[in-house]
Amino acid sequence: MPIVVLLSLLALSHPVAFGAEPTIVVDVEKSGDAFLVNALLDVQVPLDVAWGVFVDIDHMTDFLENMTFSKVMSRTGNVLIARQDGVARFGPFSFSFVSEREIRLDPMRRIATRNVSGTLKRMQSEARFVAADQGVRISYSAEIVPDSLLAQLFGQSIVRHEVNEQFLSMTKEMLRRYAVATGAGNSSAMPAAAAGN
Repeated sequence: MPIVVLLSLLALSHPVAFGAEPTIVVDVEKSGDAFLVNALLDVQVPLDVAWGVFVDIDHMTDFLENMTFSKVMSRTGNVLIARQDGVARFGPFSFSFVSEREIRLDPMRRIATRNVSGTLKRMQSEARFVAADQGVRISYSAEIVPDSLLAQLFGQSIVRHEVNEQFLSMTKEMLRRYAVATGAGNSSAMPAAAAGN
């Protein structure tokens, strides 16, 4: 089943509400030299909390373990230029990455990103946010072209692992911030991750 159809069916059949278990579904396919990523996140936090985590670029090193540097270098309205460095790890392999990205914000609705320079040959992504019941649904898509033969050989598994781990960390940060905002302490809800093939 095409991933777009699968994600559409999931969106229709699983409404989001506070108290529901967060869910992460990640699918990665290879097309030529590119990896195509589609992910769906259902999280029981308000839209503004989820949005706040995604755009908190200057503090991403606080909650993303693979990120060693993250900073907005310039901003013109809703267009940002950000520098992000880190290390992607998968089993015995590790890949350092450096990226300068243009990030376009459509507040509370959409984030569009493209690589301007760095260690990836090409990377562009889009995240769309929709309030659903009392939670939020985030649909994410990306096209990634690595710059190394090793990354090409093992890229599909590495990309899936990294996207899944990154979204797990971001979801935990959303839950933490919401718990603090509501005075509920540390949330016991943990994301249920499912990686597609």
